[in-house]
Amino acid sequence: MNTQYQKKEKDIEPKIGKRIAGYVIGGYLKYKYRIWMLTKEFQESKLHLKSLYRICLDHTSPVTSPLALIFQTEGSGGSLLSQLFDGHPEIHAHPHELMIGYPKKHLWPRIDLNDRPERWFEILFEDIVVQYVREGYREGKNHDKTFPFIFLPSLQRKIFLKYIDSAPTIKLRDVFDAYMTSYFGAWLSNQNYNGQKRFVTAFTSSLAMIKENMELFFEIYPDGRLISIVRDPRNCFPSAKRHWPGRYGDVGRAVSEWKESVQAMLWNKETYGASVCLIKFEDLLSKTNAIMHYLAGFLGIEFDDILLLPTFNKLPTTAKARLKEEKRDTQSSPPLSGRKLTEQELNTIERETSAIYKLVLKEVVTFE
Repeated sequence: MNTQYQKKEKDIEPKIGKRIAGYVIGGYLKYKYRIWMLTKEFQESKLHLKSLYRICLDHTSPVTSPLALIFQTEGSGGSLLSQLFDGHPEIHAHPHELMIGYPKKHLWPRIDLNDRPERWFEILFEDIVVQYVREGYREGKNHDKTFPFIFLPSLQRKIFLKYIDSAPTIKLRDVFDAYMTSYFGAWLSNQNYNGQKRFVTAFTSSLAMIKENMELFFEIYPDGRLISIVRDPRNCFPSAKRHWPGRYGDVGRAVSEWKESVQAMLWNKETYGASVCLIKFEDLLSKTNAIMHYLAGFLGIEFDDILLLPTFNKLPTTAKARLKEEKRDTQSSPPLSGRKLTEQELNTIERETSAIYKLVLKEVVTFE
């Protein structure tokens, strides 16, 4: 009995040894294969990037929709309104302030069709996207929250040049369509890329202040729209002073800029009529539903509840909380912002702005 057991045990030992050796060798080979595969994958990453570029270039949708420009003085709701448009299925919402101005931010870029397409791209390219790629999109310099912004500037250039190269003839509108096509095509994390779009929306605090800019804008976009946001100067100055104390610490300078922007709004409305609408910032806060219903009709898009929620790339932003805070501020009696003014500041604002503020209120869309 013991002898037979010992024989079996001797027969089993080599088998177990071979099996263990097989496991060890097999595991080692699998490990070596995995390392080889990963090394090969890393070495081929550049090839994958080329494949990604090719796929994006082959599947980029042309963006030929007109531009709806949002114009306001600093701190008067331009970024908020832009975030309310974000996510609407019929809108390409440019996610940050439009910075195609050249050679300075406040100048509409002049494109010479005799220049090289590479030069056109250099003029229009918005440098700020490089910062957002590295650091994420931030709502403002005083806000810690950031959003991922996956964007490839080199891909944008390729898309732009391909669009230009494929156009049978080139007009000014084609250059700007090529830019918008390249911008949204290179924004890889954009969650609202697909679908038929009626407008591209973007906000600016400066481009619409100069007559020559608007003449060029409507020459390129005869089907474009301009939405201007007017804010009560008694609320505007304290807000601007709080956010940009170095620039708006002096009430005289702040009032001068406010008057300049309102004068531009009146000129734009008189000159371009139905293509321009004026809304009150305070209504945007307290009558958001009515304002966004009106603006949906103004742009010819279907109303969607997404228009009531400020988002960045369909992700909720802190603007909703700021909206409630501003709403409480402006609706208190007397307005809290007004109580933050000195008597001298309040008198200066009333004296310098009351007449033109009455004029612009006649052009503002009103709601019961």
